[in-house]
Amino acid sequence: MTRRGFLQAGGGSTRFGTDKALTTLAGSTMLERTGELLESVCDDVTIVAPLGRYAKVLWPVLRDRWPGQGPLGGILTALQHLTTHPDESPTSNESRSTWALILSCDMPFLKKEFLSFLWERASTSNAQVIVPESANGLEPLCACWRVDSVTTIQTAFDAGIRKITEAMKQLTMEVLDEPAWKRFDSDNRLFWNMNTPEDYEHARRILEAETYE
Repeated sequence: MTRRGFLQAGGGSTRFGTDKALTTLAGSTMLERTGELLESVCDDVTIVAPLGRYAKVLWPVLRDRWPGQGPLGGILTALQHLTTHPDESPTSNESRSTWALILSCDMPFLKKEFLSFLWERASTSNAQVIVPESANGLEPLCACWRVDSVTTIQTAFDAGIRKITEAMKQLTMEVLDEPAWKRFDSDNRLFWNMNTPEDYEHARRILEAETYE
C-alpha cells in the first residue's frame, strides 16, 4: 500500500491574525514541522493550498480547487488528485493508492508513532475513513481517507455540505476512541491545535520547556 500524505494549508487563519502555517515553533514553521512529520510516515507529501500561497516549500503544492470553502474542499481536492494521479512513484508496482493521510498544519503535538498506528489500521480496515475521537469529538483533520470515498464526498459537497464531520456521516467510518490512541498521548494534547496567538504562545512555552529538560 502506497502511503500518500497531504497537508492542508488553505485556511484563512482568521482568528490567528497571520498565516499560522508560516508561524515558527522550535525553529521550524508549522508547514515544515507538519510536512516533515508526514514525510516520516508517508511515501510522498503534497501540500493543498490556494494557488500561489507558498512559493518556496520542500514539497509539491496542489492547488485547492475550492479556496475559501473550508477544509472539506481541500480534502476533496486531495482525493480527486489521487483518482487521476494514482501512483507517481517509479519504484511502486501498485496501480493505485488506496488511502491518504490528511492533516491540518496547526497541530504541533502530533506524534509519528500515532500516525504510524493510523497506517497500520488502514492496512486492514474495510472502512472508508479512519478517524480518532477525542473529548472534543471527531478529529477529521488527522484522519486516513480511502480514495474510493471521493464520490460520496463530492455528492455531499455539491449538496452544500461544508462541515467535514457531516460529510463523514455518509461514509463507512472506523472511529478510534480514547483507549485506541491514549498510549500515544500521555500529556493529553495529541490533537490540540493552534487557533489564536494565545494558543501559539502556549505551544511555544511547552516546546521550549521540553527542549531544556
